[in-house]
Amino acid sequence: MAFEMRPKVLLFGAGSVGTVYLWLLSKVADTTAVCRSNYEVAKRDGFIINSSIFGQGIRFRPEVVRDCEEAATKAAGAAYDYIVVCSKAIPGVVPKLLAPVVTPGKTAIVLVQNGVGIEQEYMDTFESNPIISAVVYLPATQRPGGIIKHGEVEKLQIGAFPASASSESAKAFAALVQIAGGTAEFCHDVQPQRWFKLLVNASWNPICALSLSKDTAVLESCNEATPVLLAVMMEIRDIAEAHGYKISKEQVEFQLGRAQARIPTQAGIEPSMLQDVQTGRRIEVEAIVGNTVRMGKSKGIKCDRLEMLYVLAKSLDLHLGRQLSA
Repeated sequence: MAFEMRPKVLLFGAGSVGTVYLWLLSKVADTTAVCRSNYEVAKRDGFIINSSIFGQGIRFRPEVVRDCEEAATKAAGAAYDYIVVCSKAIPGVVPKLLAPVVTPGKTAIVLVQNGVGIEQEYMDTFESNPIISAVVYLPATQRPGGIIKHGEVEKLQIGAFPASASSESAKAFAALVQIAGGTAEFCHDVQPQRWFKLLVNASWNPICALSLSKDTAVLESCNEATPVLLAVMMEIRDIAEAHGYKISKEQVEFQLGRAQARIPTQAGIEPSMLQDVQTGRRIEVEAIVGNTVRMGKSKGIKCDRLEMLYVLAKSLDLHLGRQLSA
């Protein structure tokens, strides 16, 4: 797919994942990034990406702003074609912040976020705008600020939300990522891919955050670890199936096996919740775990282990919130 003009893209949330896509999209689009906690270092020094796929020591200095009001001012009346949301999926927060830069009927909102049930609030807020839902596989950390370490995978699975909506914007964004050198797959319905990734997100994320451990360290901690992880994933599978998304036991075992395969190399993964806890940030407990538990209960699915993880992770999130406001 060819683009007559360079699209105008605003990235909201230049964390580790967002920064990699900001760099890729800057090759083919006019890009601006809303940076919050890392604004000062990004404005002063830009970013350095050390990637096992794209190369080491990649330096770039994007256009950065503190908030969407500043982004709207810099746009000088020109509409953004895409707003790529790579921030945490915290209910009730981001749609309000995006309002100044969303042109009704024009701007497509791309949700590169974890969890399930995250899209509806954007649809309710921006009724005339295309909503694009994206599942991302990109293990990366940003520590210290401005320094990105990216591992062995980069993949986006992209679809319109709801699946019955026009797919034109989703297909165009997938093509843009591909032209930029990224891996993007258009899906007619991306929700099965969301649930498949949730097997990992809703199990490893809270467990690693609560234990302050990488995934491989959890598996090696005791004999009970592997069967407990499998049981949690099976609860997620049962909830997905109750909502019409079938996941086989073999697919569950594949997701668990990805972590098991890393044990000999000691190349454990730090899920996003663990990274957030280590840096004192709040975690995506509702989008990843809370929504899943509520969707399970709505269908009468037994999910005791997942519910316990939700209670513990929710308590941790509130503790982090109190620390931030102290």
